[in-house]
Amino acid sequence: MTTKQQAGGIAAIVAAATFIIGIAMFASLLIDYTSGNPTPAESVAFVADHQVALYVWNLVIFIIFGLALVPLVLALHDRLKSGTPALAQAGAAFGLIWAGLVLATGMITNIGLGTIADLASTDPAQAASVWSALDSVQNGLGGGNEIAGGIWVLLVSVAALRSGALPRALNYLGAVSGAAGLVTVLPGLEPVGMVFGLGLIAWFGWVGVVMVRQPGAFREEGRVSAARQAGEPA
Repeated sequence: MTTKQQAGGIAAIVAAATFIIGIAMFASLLIDYTSGNPTPAESVAFVADHQVALYVWNLVIFIIFGLALVPLVLALHDRLKSGTPALAQAGAAFGLIWAGLVLATGMITNIGLGTIADLASTDPAQAASVWSALDSVQNGLGGGNEIAGGIWVLLVSVAALRSGALPRALNYLGAVSGAAGLVTVLPGLEPVGMVFGLGLIAWFGWVGVVMVRQPGAFREEGRVSAARQAGEPA
C-alpha cells in the first residue's frame, strides 16, 4: 500500500510537470500556432516547419500525462475507498476514462500531424482539410472541454473532504478546479479551462507531495473523520 501510494504521488508530480512544460511551450515555441486565429493554411505551414516541436508537445501533454494518470487514479482510489467507497469508485471510473481520452488524443494527433506534414508540399489543400478535421477531433477528445477530468477531480475532492484522506485546503482547491473544468462544456466559457489547467498544476503537485510524504492514512491535526471514528459509512 505504501509503495503504491508513493508511486501515485510521483505520478502526480509528473502530471504537474507535464502541465508546466506544456504551458511553457504553448506560450513560447508554439505561440504562433496556439495564439490568435491562424487559418488552416497557416496552421499547415507551421506544422510542416515545426513538426518535431509539436510532436514533443503532444507527447508531453497527452501521452506522458495520460500514462501518469493511471497509477495516480488507482492510488487515490485505494486511499479513499475505505472512507467513501461509492465516491472513490465513481471517481476512479472517470479518472481512467480521462486517461484513455488523453492517450487517444495524443496518439491520433501525432499521427495526424505526420500526415499533414507529408501532404503540405504535395497537396496543400488536402493538408488543410486534414488539419481542420484533426483540430475538431483533438478539441473534442482532449482540449475543447474538460468534463471527464473535471468530474474526476471534483469527486476525489469531495470524497477526501468527507473522509479526511487529504488536507482540507487541497480538497477545496480541487473542488474549485474541478468545477472550472465542468464549466468548459458551456458555449463561450471554454477559456475557463485555463483556470482548470492552472489549478491542476497546484493540485497535482500538492497531492503528489502528500502521497509521497504521508503514504499512510492522512489526518489533519486535531481532526479525524467523525464517520470513520464511529465506524459509520461516509
